[in-house]
Amino acid sequence: MNNLIGWLGVAYLWVKAAHVTFVIFWMAGLFLLPRFYVYHQETAVGSPEDRAWIEREARIRSIILNPAMILVWILGLMLAFNVGAFSQGWFHAKLALVVALSAYQGWLGAYGKKLARGERPLSGKAVRIINEVPGIAAALIVVLVIVRPF
Repeated sequence: MNNLIGWLGVAYLWVKAAHVTFVIFWMAGLFLLPRFYVYHQETAVGSPEDRAWIEREARIRSIILNPAMILVWILGLMLAFNVGAFSQGWFHAKLALVVALSAYQGWLGAYGKKLARGERPLSGKAVRIINEVPGIAAALIVVLVIVRPF
């Protein structure tokens, strides 16, 4: 099994399993946080419900999203270096999508801070639409990793 060569050796499959696990955690957070924003946006600024959403959103970012994203990056780069993925076209496209998801998470954090300040710059419909971004990205990433079209 030539997957077990490279500097990771027999740890390769364990690193891969951990990577997939933390991708699931990260994606769960990326699906959940914008949904929270949909509900938060509809609350009265300064209300107890508003403050509760602010706290929930901060917990999602600090307990789920940030640690999961960091581990996805670390484990994913370990795997990529181990198998020489940087020379493969499908990996470049996947990497671009992961960078975009990371930027999306940064944007979500900034939007959450606006909500916490009482700003509501987007419509409820727009927030619902941005909730679809991680699903589209995940579908594309799965195709790139499994099918490797180029």
